[in-house]
Amino acid sequence: MTTNAPRTNESARNRTIVHLRPGHVQPIWAGHPWVYAQAIARVEGPTPSPGDEVRVLDPQGRLLGRGFWSPRQAIPVRLVARDEDADLDASGWLIERLRAATARRRAIGLPDASTNGYRLMHAEGDEVPGLVIDRFGTDEQGRGGVAVVQAGTAALRRRATQLIEAIEAVLAPEAILDRTPASVAKGEGFDLDDRLNRGGPISVLSFRERDLAFEIPTDLAQKTGFYFDQRGLRARVEALAKGRRVLDAYCYVGAIALGAARGGAASVVGVDDSLRALEVAAACARLNGLGGRGEVRFERADVRQDLPKRAAAGERFDLVVLDPPKLAPKRGDRDAAITYQTRLVEQAAPVLEDGGIMVVCSCSTAIGPAELARSLAIGARRAGRSATVLERLGQGGDHPVPAAFPEGIYLSTLIAELGRR
Repeated sequence: MTTNAPRTNESARNRTIVHLRPGHVQPIWAGHPWVYAQAIARVEGPTPSPGDEVRVLDPQGRLLGRGFWSPRQAIPVRLVARDEDADLDASGWLIERLRAATARRRAIGLPDASTNGYRLMHAEGDEVPGLVIDRFGTDEQGRGGVAVVQAGTAALRRRATQLIEAIEAVLAPEAILDRTPASVAKGEGFDLDDRLNRGGPISVLSFRERDLAFEIPTDLAQKTGFYFDQRGLRARVEALAKGRRVLDAYCYVGAIALGAARGGAASVVGVDDSLRALEVAAACARLNGLGGRGEVRFERADVRQDLPKRAAAGERFDLVVLDPPKLAPKRGDRDAAITYQTRLVEQAAPVLEDGGIMVVCSCSTAIGPAELARSLAIGARRAGRSATVLERLGQGGDHPVPAAFPEGIYLSTLIAELGRR
């Protein structure tokens, strides 16, 4: 195992230095991990290549941190260390971060006997920007199972050998599966390859969440295979579902719907436009003994077209969940996404009984709780309804965020009661 050796002053002097402009220091000093292009005054020393280590100094020459160079991005530097100690070309610092992330999950009870699928490494939240590791089917110590990895920076790809060494040392997975998106690789300027894959061919990701069993085929290419960030919402919907008619829109593999059925819902309908996702949802319902007694049914449709049809047919529900895919991947998509979200609420309101519960979600940083609440209010008002927010939820504790990094807070959920005006 490669260990971290103290860095010499000579080694530090030979690194490229990124000098910051006055007025751009405080966020980074406070713990923000990104150095934006407009914050850079000048770059001194050897011309860095993508993935090279650089040192970041304030205007007085004091070290703020060390990170990796990404010249093709609006964020040229992502910080990974705040001192000179760790050798960032060895595996030791990655082992240290994985151990810290494991301890952080254990502190919030993950994994346990009922849940062995969760996020183990959440990029900036665990001090390794660009690195996401989701765990499927671990033992109660967080070892074994499958580690699904997204290594989304040129720096991490260059250090693939060290990353594999760290993952195997700390997590001892039976297999490692690389699910880095091609779009991310293109943006960072590297080619995808098989260097991060280990173990035999993986066709199914098997795990448990809150004692519900899931088997997700790896050909269902959504993120790493499952949305662990909504675990809290799934539990809350299950608690609210008893005796209610539930509509789970954009249901994907039906995790919310299954929780609602187990919670005693009078009926549950899951809607999605992906036939493959619905097939998996139905299989998971059967796996949990919820598919043979009529508790859950899954229907293929475009939600935006389906809601008006249900309203016209006189269908009514007591609890409607609206959890669309990411609507604003970039800040420039914000206005169109808010319009979409508002229209979605307007279309869903007619199928919700007076006094019923509507759950609205946004997984885009650009649409936070304030924007989501405005969409909810306007959409409901256009449908002749009033909306009262009862609860606010966000991403789970296995998706941590540095306090100085508001960009990391991307998931917003409102649980509201809709009445008549």
